[in-house]
Amino acid sequence: MARKKVIIYTDGACSGNPGDGGWGAVLKYGEREMEISGFEENTTNNQMELKAAIEALKRLKEPCDVELSSDSAYLVNGFEKGWIYNWKRNGWKTSGKEAVKNVELWMELDRLNKIHEIKWIKVKGHSDNEYNNRCDKLATGEIKKNSKK
Repeated sequence: MARKKVIIYTDGACSGNPGDGGWGAVLKYGEREMEISGFEENTTNNQMELKAAIEALKRLKEPCDVELSSDSAYLVNGFEKGWIYNWKRNGWKTSGKEAVKNVELWMELDRLNKIHEIKWIKVKGHSDNEYNNRCDKLATGEIKKNSKK
């Protein structure tokens, strides 16, 4: 049986780094689209980029073929350049023997990456990609809506 093909766009944002953060994602399956977003206090831009991908992938109810687009080189390169596989092999340490930052988020992404067949795609941020721009609005909207500043 063929897997469902899902297209996901994600983005994370932070007001201050660390600071109040938001994440947003758009999931597309056939003609259907779903927008999701969330907010966290005292976080970083990179954490929000990872969180957006995690939350989007967690919405999938069965193993899928996924194209996940993000403007985060940190997220995309983690898989496309094989960083995550090296970190795992090294006991979640970098090549410089330091602990991998955001390791809990990377571990969750690794778990989800084993469930789905994911193609990680880097897109230019704040450009002419309609879906990346929607995700950015979702993420920054969460900060505006929830920030106590």
